[in-house]
Amino acid sequence: MPAMEKLTDTQEQHASREFHSFAEFYPFYLSEHSNDTSRRLHYCGSLLVLLLLVWAIVTANGWLLLAIPLAGYGFAWVGHFFFEKNRPATFKYPLYSFMGDWVMLRDAFTGRIRF
Repeated sequence: MPAMEKLTDTQEQHASREFHSFAEFYPFYLSEHSNDTSRRLHYCGSLLVLLLLVWAIVTANGWLLLAIPLAGYGFAWVGHFFFEKNRPATFKYPLYSFMGDWVMLRDAFTGRIRF
């Protein structure tokens, strides 16, 4: 349990500070996605976003674009609220969090982080 407390302290330190670059933010982002199920839900949401985007372009159906935020955020927020039990970083750092989703997905596919 001490490791869990230390992680919580680290998260609190990160949450209370301002990040001046994505490179500073990304380690915090990964610490907020330590649960395997939560991370996999993020991957599902991101991949569904890509599929919806491609499908909208192929079919020339702009209405499909409305489903993109629901797919991306829906899966991610289920991961945060039910598995990570934390508040999504999107609320405080929307751009860095958006970038983090895609970098984390890339890192999973390249083997840099556990899928």
